[in-house]
Amino acid sequence: MTIENALNNPYTKWMEGKGPHASIVISSRVRLARNLNDYNFPHLQDEESGRKVMELAKDALTAQEVQELVDGIEFMSLEELSPLDRLILMEKHLISPQLADGEGPCHGIALSEDEAVSVMVNEEDHLRLQVLFPALQLKEAWNLASKVDDLLESRLDFAFDEQYGYLTCCPTNVGTGLRASVMMHLPAIAMTNQANRFFMSLSKLGFVVRGLYGEGTQAKGNLFQVSNQITLGLSEEELIGNLTSVSRQIIEQEQLARDEMRKESLAQLEDMVFRSYGILTNAYIISSEEAVAHLSNVRLGLDMGLLRDVQFRKLNELLVETRPAFLRKLAGKEIDAFNRDFKRAELIRNSLS
Repeated sequence: MTIENALNNPYTKWMEGKGPHASIVISSRVRLARNLNDYNFPHLQDEESGRKVMELAKDALTAQEVQELVDGIEFMSLEELSPLDRLILMEKHLISPQLADGEGPCHGIALSEDEAVSVMVNEEDHLRLQVLFPALQLKEAWNLASKVDDLLESRLDFAFDEQYGYLTCCPTNVGTGLRASVMMHLPAIAMTNQANRFFMSLSKLGFVVRGLYGEGTQAKGNLFQVSNQITLGLSEEELIGNLTSVSRQIIEQEQLARDEMRKESLAQLEDMVFRSYGILTNAYIISSEEAVAHLSNVRLGLDMGLLRDVQFRKLNELLVETRPAFLRKLAGKEIDAFNRDFKRAELIRNSLS
């Protein structure tokens, strides 16, 4: 029932809106890439070996010790999910766009009851273990990911080289196989034209900035994912520590930019926030892009104490509820662009009124 609940409920743990620096950091993610010895990587595997990897992964993920550590973890083949259901899991950040588009019988997903832990099977690598927590909780996410990884490694023979570390399909993941990221809301940095300069300096330090759904996506609604680019030559603890340190520096810069906006242009800031709130609570037709932009302004107003009758959790839920797949799920049928925009506006009005 875990996966069925995920498909029918927009809420998931990372949307909680509570924790360290929750006003700026929406979520923290740790992902580990692992492959099995003696099996071709997914892009080279045939159906027989793909099914065998699925079988081994399922046995390991549903073992008693994993069940005791991760409550209610459930495994399912993607063959059992409709294209719409896959998109919903992708919109909730529980699977990648690549896995959502995967064809054939050899792709799977394991998901915990609170949806904090998910494991993709036969995506780019045999296993992609992800832990997703709210706010700035990278260390906590890593601690849980490491425990799950240890249990899986006790049952599975991972491809590992003494010199290079864990072997992965993409060379940039070789070593620890660890990618950590934080999703941050940075409207003040963006509005004060600091973003390009700031993000270029991050790239020189070994970090990459992407949009809401990771690689290949644009930053919308002033939401940015900041992640490590280096996986080789540093320990997992060092990688987590470095990203945590950089995240705190970004938070400090965002807060300074907000203070400057409040000091120099409070009237314009209030006008922007309340215009957006007015549109969201009164519009009858609204596009996805417009909704995300106005939700960003409302979030900023809530962060800065200009609005009070809104919850961070509800704003986080709306990031998913207003996406096309969830709107189709709510409608119970295929709907065209106009009716999606109509349904989106109705959903936002009801949520924020």
